[in-house]
Amino acid sequence: MLVPITLALGIVATSFVAAVTALLMLSAFPPSTARKRTAQLVPSHLEQAIFLFDDRELLDATGPAKTLLKTIPGTGSPWNRITNYLSERISGFEAEIALLQERGEITLTGKAGRDIQLHAELVGDMVRLTITDLQAEGQAVLIDTLSQRSQEEEITALRETIEAAPIVAWRQDNEGTITWANSAYLNCASDQTDIDPDDLTWPIPAIFPSRPAGTGADVRRQVLHRSANGPARWYECHRLPARSGSLHFAIPADAVVKAETSLRDFVQTLTKTFAHLPIGLAIFDRQRQLALFNPALVDLTSVGADFLSARPTLFSFLDRLRETQVIPEPKDYRSWRAAMSELEKAAASDLYQETWTLTSGQTYRVTGRPHPDGAVAFLFEDISAEISLARHFRSEIELGQSVVDTLNEAIAVFSPAGELILSNARYDQLWGVEPSVTLGTVTILDSIRVWQTATNATPIWGDIRDFVGSFGERVEWSSDVILHTGETLSCRIAPLPGGTTLIGFERLTDASNPAAQRDGCSSVSQSQVRA
Repeated sequence: MLVPITLALGIVATSFVAAVTALLMLSAFPPSTARKRTAQLVPSHLEQAIFLFDDRELLDATGPAKTLLKTIPGTGSPWNRITNYLSERISGFEAEIALLQERGEITLTGKAGRDIQLHAELVGDMVRLTITDLQAEGQAVLIDTLSQRSQEEEITALRETIEAAPIVAWRQDNEGTITWANSAYLNCASDQTDIDPDDLTWPIPAIFPSRPAGTGADVRRQVLHRSANGPARWYECHRLPARSGSLHFAIPADAVVKAETSLRDFVQTLTKTFAHLPIGLAIFDRQRQLALFNPALVDLTSVGADFLSARPTLFSFLDRLRETQVIPEPKDYRSWRAAMSELEKAAASDLYQETWTLTSGQTYRVTGRPHPDGAVAFLFEDISAEISLARHFRSEIELGQSVVDTLNEAIAVFSPAGELILSNARYDQLWGVEPSVTLGTVTILDSIRVWQTATNATPIWGDIRDFVGSFGERVEWSSDVILHTGETLSCRIAPLPGGTTLIGFERLTDASNPAAQRDGCSSVSQSQVRA
């Protein structure tokens, strides 16, 4: 009776073990539906950073992979960001990933110091990227270490950048307390307080004047005075709002302030110089607006300082000159506007210079000159006195010419260089020449050739030539020459002031020649002169 019971219990135990074994074997195989979803990524307690792309479009990613993607700086598609991340850490990544379609599966290891491994494989038409941190225990890729390393690398790069930046940077909370500062700020604070940067304690002092908090960005220029009577330094301070407080940047502006000061002093010097110039100055910028003028322009144009201070345009300025009759009046306004357009073009190309004769009797010389950066400068000069003096001189010269033309003696005046500078009508009639209409300069040699052709041979022409060109002490002398007609000319050579020489010719009247008595200054025929 005991044997059957024992046998029954054994059979039951064996059946129970078989059932448990079958259940365990069934649990080891996933359902058929799960086997078909090969593209789905199932996370586990040791999840890897796995990305699944379909034609560079992210279909799925594990939790650690998503975390890693968030830590990668920059913008763009997930494919671009993850490939940029891998290109920095794996040599030849771009070339190797391009061969994935041919190979089907590749494994790449990071550069020296980059303990990272990439396994890329094709899953149908999709690409699966598995990133492994080789430093993780058991190489099971705890993705948190990858994210942490990425963040640490980014933080290190940012710290190196901000510490090496040649600008002063600091951060303040909403109460104005400095919560962070870079080395440049600490060095400035050390200069201000005479404390070594390593000995500064938090909160460190605020060395720049505080400003009221605002919601927007703010840019101001501030001066920072060094201790121990050191030179003052200028900074251009930028304030930007942040989530908790504000960010501040101070850029050295000593060179800019120095340049602005020099420019301001230079402009003041020019302004003082221009203020004493009797010439009116008007400078128009590239937009043709008046940028600079001096008091002389107000006096010469009578347009008013208030009008000029309003920075009128070039054409408004010229219109005002036309209204005040300080510009020549054309026949019609259309032609005047066209002339003003040509004036601007000529001035911009350094070709404009004209003399304006006004209805008031004044005369202006207007000059246009180009300036750098497309600007144009106009100079207005009152030359009425100069023109009046020139007219007076011209009148005196014409009067003197009229006087010498009435003389019976034919005279010619030569400069020390032997050039003809004056002759009268009797001289032109006697020798058949017109020096006033002759092209070029008439010299003593040219004149001697004319005289020789109309007279008999005589040595006095050489003496006259030497007398005109001599620089020593000279005395007046005379001699007679005989024309081919047999008439006799008295030739007088007299020195004049300044080294000039007067040569006069006078016909000696013959009593047996009535015609000569009637016309004591008859000219030598043109044929005799040219013979």
